[in-house]
Amino acid sequence: MKAFTLTQAAEGCGGILKNAASGWITQVTIDSRQVEPGSLYIAIVGERFDGHDFIEDCYQKGAVCVVSHKELDTQNPYILVEDTRLALGNLGSWYRQWLNPFVVGVTGSVGKTSTKEMVWTVLSAGETTGKTQGNLNNDIGLPRTLLSLEEGETAAVVEMGMNHKGEISYLTNLAKPDAAIITNIGTSHIENLGSRENILAAKLEILEGLAKDGPVILNADNDLLATLKQTDLHHPKLYYGIRDTSGALYAKQVQVTQEQTNFVLVYQGKEYPAMVPAVGKHHVYNAMAAFLAGRLRGLEPEVMVEAMSHYQNTGMRQKMIRHPDGYTIIADCYNASPDSMESSIAALSAMECSGKRIAALGDMLELGDHSYELHCKVGAMVADSLIDILLCFGPESKYICEGAYRAGFDNIIWCTSKEKMAATIAKNCKPGDVVLFKASRGMHFEEIIDAICTPVTPEEKGEL
Repeated sequence: MKAFTLTQAAEGCGGILKNAASGWITQVTIDSRQVEPGSLYIAIVGERFDGHDFIEDCYQKGAVCVVSHKELDTQNPYILVEDTRLALGNLGSWYRQWLNPFVVGVTGSVGKTSTKEMVWTVLSAGETTGKTQGNLNNDIGLPRTLLSLEEGETAAVVEMGMNHKGEISYLTNLAKPDAAIITNIGTSHIENLGSRENILAAKLEILEGLAKDGPVILNADNDLLATLKQTDLHHPKLYYGIRDTSGALYAKQVQVTQEQTNFVLVYQGKEYPAMVPAVGKHHVYNAMAAFLAGRLRGLEPEVMVEAMSHYQNTGMRQKMIRHPDGYTIIADCYNASPDSMESSIAALSAMECSGKRIAALGDMLELGDHSYELHCKVGAMVADSLIDILLCFGPESKYICEGAYRAGFDNIIWCTSKEKMAATIAKNCKPGDVVLFKASRGMHFEEIIDAICTPVTPEEKGEL
């Protein structure tokens, strides 16, 4: 990060500098374990800890200053604020405006992180670009992202997530994006917001902090985002789509293989063949959003298409694993919602495959009273796809099985344990098969994949 003074830190936090001293801040952290000489430590109060308990230890490690909402009995410099959590946000916002990069804000029900990564990949082809690490996209994570931006980064891509109304309003007014992307409106967090229309309203809060003439980039194939075509958002609207070809950009000839997704982008009457080394049509949508963001920075289409070919998934998002026994595992275990389930099922169905397509699905969490209905809906998606076998684990996943069975699909196995699912797959998958693992993060499906990737002797193998 670009170093700043204690006086600037107090100004950014909106606090009062006590025991003023000279010195430069070269790192901001809320984790006392990460403190090193030059650090500004912000004492956040969490559900199970109070960061103020570690202040003395931070001074001993070389912190030049701390931010506290308590008066401290110390001769060391500290910044007194009313609320350290808000102070973190204020400082992140101050730092963002001080560096003044071109900021792209990304939100949506699903696909925020993969879209953020795609936008970063494209923008990085033309300029030094910062980004949200992982999915640090809440009131703690986003300020930390802003404070991690380096001097010389002329652009940044920041992700904004939410569980409740008003949260994106707060985040966008910190990040002050120059352009906004809304990937889609689905059912994630419907337990808290009640309806998709309310989710749309919450996502549109991103416009509150958007620059005066900043454009909003929207998915025309999403039914609710498409309704905004006739709505004055007080910002230019740039639409992209596959089914809807009326916007600024559209894609055609989408082909999904076990290695990549090929497609053709059509922009201003010209065609640009493109490839993303990831599986699924949803990556085409991500690529189109990134393309339009890149055009805002003056990047040429050919440069952006080349950059897309170097895209990499992060974490446990659609990681492709080649099993020694000749079948393919798609590890998509980071999270799950009805919308992301639909994308993953569609990706599996569209893959070129010489063997069986197997969906190993688990519970989608945090759906509240909508859980039964939405799990059944996923089962119906499976029945309407090219999937050959459905395996499920988890109490809510029984409803996926029910939905599939009611829709006429009967090649279903509900597993009583993760061990049962792992054993069923490991013993019976053949070369050419593709297995998709998809469940909410709390289901820990990566444990099943780890078990499957443990060598199995020939004597242990059987038939499905």
